[in-house]
Amino acid sequence: MAEIEIGVYKSGRQAYGLDDIAIVPSRRTRDPEDVDISWEIDAYSFELPLLGSAMDGVMSPATAIELGKLGGLGVLNLEGLWTRYEDPSNLFDEIRELDDEKATARMQQMYSEPIKPELVTARIRQMKDAGITTAASVTPQRTESLAPACLAAELDILVIQGTVVSAEHVSKTVEPLNLKRFIREFDLPVIVGGCASYQAGLHLMRTGAVGVLVGVGPGNACTTRGVLGLGVPQATAIADVAGARMRHLDETGVYVHVIADGGMSKGGDIAKAIACGADAVMLGSPLSSAFEAPARGFHWGMATFHPTLPRGARVRTSVRGSLREILLGPAHENDGRMNLFGALRTAMATCGYETVKEFQKAEVMVAPSLQTEGKFFQRSQGVGMGH
Repeated sequence: MAEIEIGVYKSGRQAYGLDDIAIVPSRRTRDPEDVDISWEIDAYSFELPLLGSAMDGVMSPATAIELGKLGGLGVLNLEGLWTRYEDPSNLFDEIRELDDEKATARMQQMYSEPIKPELVTARIRQMKDAGITTAASVTPQRTESLAPACLAAELDILVIQGTVVSAEHVSKTVEPLNLKRFIREFDLPVIVGGCASYQAGLHLMRTGAVGVLVGVGPGNACTTRGVLGLGVPQATAIADVAGARMRHLDETGVYVHVIADGGMSKGGDIAKAIACGADAVMLGSPLSSAFEAPARGFHWGMATFHPTLPRGARVRTSVRGSLREILLGPAHENDGRMNLFGALRTAMATCGYETVKEFQKAEVMVAPSLQTEGKFFQRSQGVGMGH
């Protein structure tokens, strides 16, 4: 792709977010009932190509269990409130009531409580005993210290997750996690991320990960792009890492899954993420609007409570319905925030594609007017696409 001159010293590529593109209908359509949106990664199969984000306001052990029963994969944050407190329910009540200007400081205090390895094992066991596939998230800094508790609890899938995770972390003060060696020696499949470029994605795939999370800063609660100035618009990031997936497949014969993480709040966003090359999506804020979400209409990122440089905000998302209604319908609103995977199924059917992998081949185009063309009354009245 041609670069654009920013100045005499610097040039850069044009990049696109999901709002900048549109999926082009093809010559064929099919019945939605004939569409298969199931997803397989490693030895595990899911009815929905969905991971529930490892954020405390979104995912509790109970929420992960419900999501698993609906066909998705809930990811529990093993460095969150659920592994620091025996019963954090009163803390969620407090977080909902905090004034905006006091929220971050108070949450930093809450998260200063040490992580308890016995709670790590207990939370995973709680999910495991419900008969679902279990997944949990750790940061690279705590991966090796929490790995034994994960193994003891017989976790199914480990997610190593940070704002940006690289395969070549360099430190002059501490011994960094050797991601490739850890994955090779660890007994469980590992998903890693986030990343937002072809080269970073390819290097993460070469560590032996079964999946790579794509997204730096697009989430509703994330402030990384403002605090650090980092990020790549999500449509371009997904397409770049999907390109890395094809190169890795050519080189090794191993297919590594690309998981879009962040920036999706409507069914159309999910459809466009997959059309750009994603195999599945990780959702946070849409799930925080479920009755079953632990924070019941509030949402915050994994770095909101960082002790020295918070990179997230507590945001209100409101309670919109049950987890089932948000994912599978029925929808009683017309703005695309309910029945997310019914929308994906219908988008695929409308474009004539039968499976998620086929839908990755859909034609897309740059469409800056997609959200506004002919929508004057919706925008002026704040309804439908005018929200």
